[in-house]
Amino acid sequence: MRKRYLVIALVVLSVISLFIGVKELSLLDLFHLTEDKTQTLYISRIPRLMSIIIAGMSMSIVGLMMQQLSRNRFVSPTTAGTMDSAKFGVLVALMIFPTATPLIKMSIAFLFALLGTYIFMKILDRVKFKDAIFIPLVGLMFGSIVSSITTFFAYKHDLIQNISSWMHGDFSMTIQGQYELIYLSVPALVVAYLFANRFTVAGMGEEFSHNLGLKYKQVVNLGLVIVALVSAVVLLTVGTIPFLGLIIPNIVTIYQGDNLKKNLPHTALLGAVFVLACDIIGRLIIYPYEISIGLTVGVIGSIIFIYLLMRRKAYQ
Repeated sequence: MRKRYLVIALVVLSVISLFIGVKELSLLDLFHLTEDKTQTLYISRIPRLMSIIIAGMSMSIVGLMMQQLSRNRFVSPTTAGTMDSAKFGVLVALMIFPTATPLIKMSIAFLFALLGTYIFMKILDRVKFKDAIFIPLVGLMFGSIVSSITTFFAYKHDLIQNISSWMHGDFSMTIQGQYELIYLSVPALVVAYLFANRFTVAGMGEEFSHNLGLKYKQVVNLGLVIVALVSAVVLLTVGTIPFLGLIIPNIVTIYQGDNLKKNLPHTALLGAVFVLACDIIGRLIIYPYEISIGLTVGVIGSIIFIYLLMRRKAYQ
């Protein structure tokens, strides 16, 4: 999987994405932009494109990190209760601080996502010798429990419609002034890259890490903080994008091996390309209407996930 091909695909799909929409805008229009088309480009199309790229990169990378730290290829923020915990945090923010700023909501969602991820990792410590497929099932059950609690309190406080808006990934409402929070995930990804080698060693296990002089718990906790922060930010700006953090790292690992630092750029690029492609498909298939990214990625991602399961079984 050559990096330059992914870069070319990202550039081509980015250009295509800028000129797809109900409002007509072509490449030639860039040379004589009217005020109306300028607003369309800078208020809607560019913010949407940036959100797609950052969300695709972010969720793919944190999925790779979770798989490395948990030593399980079927773990991701959506199969470990991280996103469900973040949604619970959003609900708590809506109940206690109904007029809170997006930053405050993100902070509360981050704390809940961190707590949920930590609980899952503790559960994982107790079942680490089980079959690899069993681990994500535990995560899905844990996430379902958290999601049920969220739904209960949402019904009780008449917030079910509000919280439902956070449960489905959608880029159609991404406009200038409402997406900038997603940039907070960029520094977290930089930290993930700088500590990639340590995360790789931590993925070998606690005893192995200690033998190499690595502070295992500190490195794992840093990884959990990055996963929780990115998940909370993406949830608040875009919504849930299912399967992304699960399938992209697995595809990259098949071709690149298990070195985290070497895989990070490929994972980021493939994640952005995959989400861009799904978004373009969703915008074209019933044009001028569009299918949300959560549904598009969910359908395509589930097919790829089944293939990965069948492929794993075939090699056992």
